[in-house]
Amino acid sequence: MDFYEIIEVVGKVIDAAGVAAIVVGVLYSAGNAAVRGLRHQRPIYSQFRRILGRGILLGLELLVAADIIRTVAVTPTLESVAVLGAIVIIRTFLSFSLELEITGRWPWQKKPGAGVPTVADNANPAADPAQ
Repeated sequence: MDFYEIIEVVGKVIDAAGVAAIVVGVLYSAGNAAVRGLRHQRPIYSQFRRILGRGILLGLELLVAADIIRTVAVTPTLESVAVLGAIVIIRTFLSFSLELEITGRWPWQKKPGAGVPTVADNANPAADPAQ
């Protein structure tokens, strides 16, 4: 087995892991939603979307990694690199869209309460012992 065959197999294994991550995400989110529904725990839908979105995001990341490995190592032609670039751009857009749907903010935005002072923090100076 030569180098190119090994890289092709590695790419296929990572592709399979990406598909498996998506399938497991779908099954887990559906199972979680079913259990929450039977136990009358709320929220069901938003929790389902959050878990499903995370599974899809993980799967997309693995699929992009497999495409990069196969394109760069096996067939580094200008055409294949251009196709890879288009695939990465599309999947990156999908990832950003899913991240926005899951968390309600863009990936580069800080989490609420992550050290950024808010208007409420400044409204009551007695709440901050440093002042």
